[in-house]
Order: sequence, then structure tokens, then C-alpha cells
Amino acid sequence: MSAGSSQVPAIIVVNAGSSSLKLSIFAVTEDTPPALLLHGELSGIATQHPVLSISDSQGATLDTERFEAHQVTSHSDAYQRMRAALSRKSDEFSPIAVGHRVVHGGVFYEGPVVIDAEVKATIQQLTELAPLHQPPALSGINAVEEQAPDILQVAGFDTSFHFHRDPLTQLTGLPYHFYEQGLRRFGFHGLSYEYIAQQLACHNPELAEQRIVVAHLGAGASLCAMQGGRSINTTMSLTPLDGLPMGTRCGALDPGLMLYLLKQGTSIDELRELLYYDSGLKGLSGVSSDMRELLEDDSPRSRRAVDFFTFRVAEEFGRMAVSLGGVDALIFTGGIGEHSAAIRSAVCERLAPLFDTRLDQAANNAPSPQHISSADSRCQVLVMPTDEEGMLARHVWKFWQQHH
Repeated sequence: MSAGSSQVPAIIVVNAGSSSLKLSIFAVTEDTPPALLLHGELSGIATQHPVLSISDSQGATLDTERFEAHQVTSHSDAYQRMRAALSRKSDEFSPIAVGHRVVHGGVFYEGPVVIDAEVKATIQQLTELAPLHQPPALSGINAVEEQAPDILQVAGFDTSFHFHRDPLTQLTGLPYHFYEQGLRRFGFHGLSYEYIAQQLACHNPELAEQRIVVAHLGAGASLCAMQGGRSINTTMSLTPLDGLPMGTRCGALDPGLMLYLLKQGTSIDELRELLYYDSGLKGLSGVSSDMRELLEDDSPRSRRAVDFFTFRVAEEFGRMAVSLGGVDALIFTGGIGEHSAAIRSAVCERLAPLFDTRLDQAANNAPSPQHISSADSRCQVLVMPTDEEGMLARHVWKFWQQHH
């Protein structure tokens, strides 16, 4: 796994989901920041229809491969398949370090760390707080260890960007000793928000110092109140369940409702399945967890699920505005935020009476929208692509420079 003399050293970034594995390959030198070469995604791990796709640095699909169910039954299988497929597309790179996106770092990690046995044990310890995400991350780490036991591995945590928020925004309302024990409002999507903060600092430093709400809207969704490149507040909490409704997650919920369901005989495992896998857009619509499908479906339940989503985004925006003392800009990112003009329009329409988020509809509907608010809108509205994997690659690159 060491770089050959004719090969380009490369960082691999692993983003392991509950049933998917994404691998991105970045070329690096000692003096040049990571540059994306190839991106691969294998979805449907341990299902009947695993599918692998490879794309280039511009997002163009290079290859698609379908497997039988028995061929990809674990993340270790997926890593081997992915590595082989990416190697076939380019034999000019040699991995020198691997970065893993890990959702929960708890009170332990305020930034990326080199992975060792203690780090792995801590990730495992936090599994109950992110049951959809921690086990696949550990599987990815173990898969790399099996293939290349001596390679540098780095964990980047989605909680780290929010680590130093005012304790006022981290309290839960439970007795204070729970906060001291580490039960607090952490926040997630940190790599995404960190990337947006860095892009603003580089390309729009004046705006970066203003009061901004960033809406990371995708299968997982949250908002972050940001100023001066720092997280001021965010909508997720102890776990990635809180805040906005998501593809299959419920979002904010009266804890009394959960007590009621438990009293009615719902088991802990059934409740976990309900909250993480069967709620949100999927549960409300009864059709799909995919916003694109819901926007194309005219059934009353699909329309109501979409309306509930935009209503809750607007509600939580108000809470972020209180934390900032006002809002100067709204930035949409994430799969839905970047690609759905209809959702951006619906959210801004709900916010307009209070926050003057008026859109230039032609700009909003453009193929690659950027600045989409009208000239007379007091609150700027922008669309910015995020790059969690690129952000993590930069962190890994710095660790590699130290260890190289």
C-alpha cells in the first residue's frame, strides 16, 4: 500500500452508511491540497440488489456494476469490491492514508484524530447515540485494517464543528448532572458546515462575518446558525434524530409521546425502528423517503409530507435567528438544498413575511443556482454545494504531512 515511484500518493475518504459505502480518492503531494480523482458508491449492502457506481472528478458516471445478494453481505465485502473497481479505473494512485467520516464524537473529540484502539472503542461506546451511523463507520475502519494494517487512518467527526458552542445551546432541560455526564445537544453535519464556513471565508469574507443560517437538507437534514466561521446553534441534538423531519427520521418529537408508546407495549427495538427507519418523509407520505419522488407525486399524503418538511424548516429557521439576534443570509446545501428549486422556493415563501427572503425565481430555477435572492431582498439567499469528503481529505492530508 505504499506509494510506488511512478504512482501518485492518494488519500481515500470513506463514508460508510447503514447500507452503503462511499469511497473518494484524492491525489496529494506534500505541497498540494487534495484533488478529487474518482468517487465510488456501493449501495444496497446486505440487500437483494447491491449496485456499485464510479464517477470522475466532474461527477460523470464512468461505470456501473450490479451484484448478487451473496456477493456483498458486509462493509468488508463492499470495501474490497469498491477498491478493486476503483483500481481498474486508475492504477496510477497508491493509497497513503484513509479518512473516515464518523457521525458521533460525543464529548471526546473537538477535531479529527488518528484512529487507534482507544478511538475505535470510543466510537463503539457512542453507538447507542447514532445507531444508523457508528456501526458502519467501525466496519469501514476494520475493513481497511484488514486490507492495509499499517496505513494511517483518521476519523473526522460530525459533532466537532459544534463542539465549542455556548453551553446555553447545549443544555437539554434535564437536571444539570445529565449535562455533566455528557448528555447534551451536540449537533451534526459538522464536516458539511465546516466546508461551507471555509468557502465563505475564502470567497466571501464579508458575508462570513455576518449572521448566517445554513440549511443542510438531504436524507438527513439540519440547520446551523453560523457567524465568523463558528457554529452558534444547530437543530440536531444528542442524536441525529432531533430537529427537522428527514427521509426516514422523525425529527423533534414530544418525549411524552415516546413514553406513551412504551406504555402501550412498544419495545425499545420497535421504537428505535420507528423513529430511525419508518418516520419522516417515508412515514408521513407512505410513498417514499426520496423528496424527488414526493414532489412528482400528487397524492394528498405526499403533498402534506412536503408541506410539513418546509414548514418545519421555516420554524427551525426562526429558532436559529433568535440565537443569532437576526439573520443576514440563508444558504441552502445538501442534496435537497442544492437541487430542489421547489423546496427552496417553498421555504423562502414561508419565511418572507418575517425575514424578507424574496427570491429571483429565474436564478432559483437555473441549472447551477448560486445567488438566488432578488435585488430588493433584505436577507440574501444563496445555494452552495457542500463537500464533506473533500473537507475530510484536507484534514487527513495535514495528518499525513505530520507523519510523513
